[in-house]
Amino acid sequence: MRSLWKATASLPEFPELVGDVRTDVLIIGGGIAGILTAYLLHEKGVRYVLVEKGRICSGTTGNTTAKITFQHGLIYDKILKSDGTEAARKYLAANRAAFDKYAELCGKTDCDYEIKDNYVYSTDDRRKLEKEVEALEKIGYIADLCENVPLPVKTVGAVKFPDQAQFNPLKFLSSVAEGLNIYENTFVREMRGNTAVTDKGKIHADTVIAATHFPFINKHGSYFLKLYQHRSYVIALENAQDVNGMYVDECDTGLSFRNYEGLLLLGGGGHRTGKKGGNWAELRAFAAKKYPDSREKHFWATQDCMSLDGIPYIGRYSAKTHGFYVASGFNKWGMTGSMTAAMLLSDMILGKRNGFASVFDPSRSIVKPQLFINGAEAVCNLLTPSKKRCPHLGCALKWNEAERSWDCPCHGSRFTEHGRVLDNPANGDLPK
Repeated sequence: MRSLWKATASLPEFPELVGDVRTDVLIIGGGIAGILTAYLLHEKGVRYVLVEKGRICSGTTGNTTAKITFQHGLIYDKILKSDGTEAARKYLAANRAAFDKYAELCGKTDCDYEIKDNYVYSTDDRRKLEKEVEALEKIGYIADLCENVPLPVKTVGAVKFPDQAQFNPLKFLSSVAEGLNIYENTFVREMRGNTAVTDKGKIHADTVIAATHFPFINKHGSYFLKLYQHRSYVIALENAQDVNGMYVDECDTGLSFRNYEGLLLLGGGGHRTGKKGGNWAELRAFAAKKYPDSREKHFWATQDCMSLDGIPYIGRYSAKTHGFYVASGFNKWGMTGSMTAAMLLSDMILGKRNGFASVFDPSRSIVKPQLFINGAEAVCNLLTPSKKRCPHLGCALKWNEAERSWDCPCHGSRFTEHGRVLDNPANGDLPK
């Protein structure tokens, strides 16, 4: 299982950190959020260190579908209803600024950047689409409600954002990461205040940013309640359709479509980590029916952190932590979400006011329906008898037959069949 991006891009290599170091800013996590933050701090002359437990971009970043868009499902109607007009406007403006920053940086790199229209379609609820268009109009953005989309699925329409973009994320990050102060194979096992303890030393920092996908420190922020993880699957098909755009179902378990260099990237089969879902079998069955002459060239899976309200957590790790920041919960929109995080966090560290900070504040209210679902899931799995238990908080692990892994339904940690940790928040292997 290797993503198309990993097969078509070569990333720079960085050394392992050995010994103790001191820095102004420590960034933990070498995915796109961490690397972009390092890049912006590097531009400003800030002294920083970025550490990654394995190779950079080896997690979700290397397994994305790489859509750069400020259309995140049907998010604007949701924010308008829950947080008001000003919050919805700020969310839009922050993600448009992130989109513009990508356009600037991609113009300097060879990353197959292409302008494409983005569509969010529905197979059964046109009123949802109409309400999203109405919400967008209220916050000053005019979107199109399309009657038909060129997909082999029956829809009731789609909301269109013109002139969005797609690219090869690893080609982009290969250029961005070059020359940054990065250490690979440097696993932060624990934090002692603002000191990170690795296998071969300590990193003393004035400021720490956790860009580790799922925040790994449990005693602050309650992220074990505020986040859950969701798996999605992709196959890249040769001799299939050119959809000439980017398409995603408004339903979490629906299908997504985009092209890259003659291949159709078909995504879907999703499910909460640790639960059962369609995975690649669903996609392959769809391809066999709708694209019978196609041939599969690549297949891969990814995992996304889902917040309680559809908005990422970017800012201070908690109200009680000074000099400790977080970027997580990108809800399947990690490209613009990561750039938004990098811009916001670099402003915070430089003492620059950012007008969008309140929208993404990790300490905002957590009284949302998803909170009770996450809590119930945790209690249920904590009480489930099982020999295999997650070392994060002790939940019962479930066997994922499609990917041959042990997965945690509570918080999304994953392990190989032999117990090696694949995905955090667990920061160690299963006991022998």
